[in-house]
Amino acid sequence: MTVLRIKHQTIYSFESGVSLNPHRLLLRPREGRELRLLSHLITIAPANEVTWAQDVFGNAVAMVNFMAMTDKLVIESLSEVELSSSAWPVFPVAASAVSYPFRYSDEEWTDLGALAAPQYRDGGDAVRNWAQSFVLGSTTDTLSLLKDLNQGVTQWIRYEARDAEGTHSPNETLQLGIGSCRDMAMLFVEAARFLGFGSRIVSGYLYDPDMSRVGSAGSGSTHAWAEIYVPGAGWITFDPTNRSVGGHNLIPAAVARDIRQVMPVSGSYLGATFSKMTVEVTVSAK
Repeated sequence: MTVLRIKHQTIYSFESGVSLNPHRLLLRPREGRELRLLSHLITIAPANEVTWAQDVFGNAVAMVNFMAMTDKLVIESLSEVELSSSAWPVFPVAASAVSYPFRYSDEEWTDLGALAAPQYRDGGDAVRNWAQSFVLGSTTDTLSLLKDLNQGVTQWIRYEARDAEGTHSPNETLQLGIGSCRDMAMLFVEAARFLGFGSRIVSGYLYDPDMSRVGSAGSGSTHAWAEIYVPGAGWITFDPTNRSVGGHNLIPAAVARDIRQVMPVSGSYLGATFSKMTVEVTVSAK
């Protein structure tokens, strides 16, 4: 087991005082079978009131209402988590799903719903055809297919950090041949859906003590990856940016159908021109 300390600080500066509209925060690490949340504290300035809720995906959402005008917004999240996931996981895939194509049960298909349906239609059949190019026969090993698709993203797409807000559509990423971790993750998710898999996007943190992972700025950073539902094994983690499978170095904060639903900080303001944003993330072993 590994105990990690996560610090995530975001600072927005404005040229003069602004009125802040309500902000939505997805910063609390998401507990699960392989992750236990030991502590979590959010500190925000200026004066505010925070209420907590769970969204439709079970994410912990903090809604922040502000009580004063300000020329600076500071949001700091401090977390401690315990990770117990293996670096070399073995997935107990159900016999019915060992070979692709397979059929989800009626209940699974109903519950997966939109998570199994492609969300982007801007590229015609480009992403569908690209995804199907990884299917090498009338039947193939399910995990091998997903691993090939995971590795295929980095074979086709060159990683490029992008600080600007927003995510390219899967077709844009495929056509450009470059993308950030969120672009690459969303391409993988959409391609998997074209193959009939239930898929969801994940945002959170990458723990990278030896700084060997793509997308890391120092010992840790915010990151985006994907999960695929496979009967028997459940949700399996895939990080196409790093060609990895399993979540031994990943700390999820939120899961959703689309990348736009898992932004760590979202909100708006009224007033002066936005001046600067700085984000600092550290993930360290305790």
